[in-house]
Amino acid sequence: MMTFTRRAMGASSIALMAGCAAQTSSGGAAPTRGAAAIGSFGIDLSGRDMSVDPGNDFFRYANGAWLDRTEIPADRTSWGTFAILRDKSDRDQRVIIEEVALAGGAPGSNQKKIADIYNSYLNQEAIDAAGLAPIQADLDAIAAARTHEQIVRLMARPDLAANGPIRAFPAIDPRRPQQFTVAVTHAGLGLPEREYYRRTDGEFPNLRAGYAAHIERIFGLIGQPNGAAAKAQAILGLETQIAERHWPIADRRERNRIYNLKSRADLRAIAPSFPWDAGLDAAGLGDVSEVIVREESAMRPLAELVMATPVATWRDYLTFHVINGNAEVLPRAIDDATFAFFGRTLNGQPQQRERWKRGIDAVNNAMGEAVGELYVARHFPPEAKAQMLALVENLRRAYGERIDSLSWMSPGTKVVAREKLAAFFPRIGYPDRWRDYSALETAPGEAYRNAKRAQLYQWNFGLGRLRRPVDRGEWNMTPQTVNASYNAQMNVITFPAAILQPPFFDPNADAAVNYGAIVGVIGHEMGHGFDDQGAKSDAQGVLRDWWTPSDVSAFSGLVAKLAAQYDQYEPLPGIRVNGRLTSGENIGDNGGLQVALHAYRISLNGQEAPVLEGLTGDQRFFLGWAQAWRNKYRDAALRNQVLTDPHSPSQYRCNGTVRNMEAWYQAFDVGADNALYLAPADRVLIW
Repeated sequence: MMTFTRRAMGASSIALMAGCAAQTSSGGAAPTRGAAAIGSFGIDLSGRDMSVDPGNDFFRYANGAWLDRTEIPADRTSWGTFAILRDKSDRDQRVIIEEVALAGGAPGSNQKKIADIYNSYLNQEAIDAAGLAPIQADLDAIAAARTHEQIVRLMARPDLAANGPIRAFPAIDPRRPQQFTVAVTHAGLGLPEREYYRRTDGEFPNLRAGYAAHIERIFGLIGQPNGAAAKAQAILGLETQIAERHWPIADRRERNRIYNLKSRADLRAIAPSFPWDAGLDAAGLGDVSEVIVREESAMRPLAELVMATPVATWRDYLTFHVINGNAEVLPRAIDDATFAFFGRTLNGQPQQRERWKRGIDAVNNAMGEAVGELYVARHFPPEAKAQMLALVENLRRAYGERIDSLSWMSPGTKVVAREKLAAFFPRIGYPDRWRDYSALETAPGEAYRNAKRAQLYQWNFGLGRLRRPVDRGEWNMTPQTVNASYNAQMNVITFPAAILQPPFFDPNADAAVNYGAIVGVIGHEMGHGFDDQGAKSDAQGVLRDWWTPSDVSAFSGLVAKLAAQYDQYEPLPGIRVNGRLTSGENIGDNGGLQVALHAYRISLNGQEAPVLEGLTGDQRFFLGWAQAWRNKYRDAALRNQVLTDPHSPSQYRCNGTVRNMEAWYQAFDVGADNALYLAPADRVLIW
């Protein structure tokens, strides 16, 4: 492979808080630093497949040997960078939670509540011995329903873990982002997405048959075998009708289309026969005066379907979904049956995850910040937060320079874009204030009731937001989460502690690797503020038009061009990536990596990057990006992701991004004879 050493762009200096400083490649030793966690400088070079030309498949070139030698664990649907770090986070949390679970705590303390939830969840023998007794009152309430209004009230009950075609919940108002309001959306499906009910090709008919068999089995397991097959077919038929009324998933991303502010009178007028007020009252939302209806054209057909469907069918539907939604805290036979379909059949997962792993999830779902406070004290050094804040500022500057240099954006729009960039609020590691769990009640030995109490606590916490202004310091992720996010209404980016570790971030790794990995991720999240949907909000998070028509036209053309590229990717026969659905994430990758490279080159301060083990700085940068997206999928899980997830599969997040970057072509000597080659006119450069 030919290597290149290219001169850096720009001469201004940005302080580099992680990795080695810049120097020439002509012989100076790398600055002293601790040992990198991966390889000699942050890249697992043994994971490469050197038989693959990087211009033909960069993802495979960077990760092919790792892909060949790696088996997906039996309790996973995919395995790669994120899953490995999540597994590490689970194990780190297990030590903490089991210490707490063993010690217990004072009545009413967070420690006591963690112990109650975890210990009761792990006590499968007690769960089995209790049988259906803990959930019987809820089943009786469903069985007692005689009217459609009673059915709607049951669907809306926040403690029931039920399901229904129409759902209401607190959400930030996109046009008044300083306050929460109530959003109304369509729901009600048991399979992942409407296409699972509609498609007749491939495995979809078999999956529907398997789903019906699962429903039938659940009725048998709860002692209602008579007529179970007919009930299952009726539920599947009902959900198919619900699915037919759902919007296509890509349409649900369009933030302008899903903002329809309605008064209570307007809501009633959508479908006068539907008991809207009863449903809102049952959810604790009886006093709200207005709501935002998301998929407006679906509401009348769904409401009419609710009223036209016999109450007896709805009783069966709710019975199944309440059992299915609580399976993990019900007897083992129900839990095993639910996994057999949703885990093994639907997602290709051979084995159920160990009970302790799912217990960690149960505690996090109930009181994740209480665990996070303990996790941060043990696993997140304060200096890491300072380093990340510095890197965010590096990206802020680089984004600003690139906005200023855009040829397609008008000067006036650039001013507002700069204002938005300046207003970005970074949340790093953990929140400044921890959540108060004093309102959460728990008890030892009550797995189902603890799950129900936790669900009610989370719902009531959300209701409390309706009575106070939006708080940018209130997190939507726990510190132990391996992920990152952008919120357009608050204009905040969030990087929990658990993602700030190798291979994403290693203070002892080469700077180029850190810039290609964690800085690329920072750029991605900041890029969501300027993707096809995030860009519809201004610096204060207000959903409004702040672009000129010519800017919108130019931007839309670039977005469509990028979407068309991703439409061509077919990870499984007949299953293509949806370029519209994944546009936001693809734009985030496209712009984020461009800006990360810009920031890396500024950090070199006009010098050449060192060559390490035959690799130039740019090559190490791109390998850092490719390593971050290292991942293997089971086919069923990959199908599910393509149909339901706005993120493209990992290989396209790697290859689809780099093939639009001129620097990658130069770094790896990619030419017109390579499979990933795009002619310069076909490459998309948005930011």
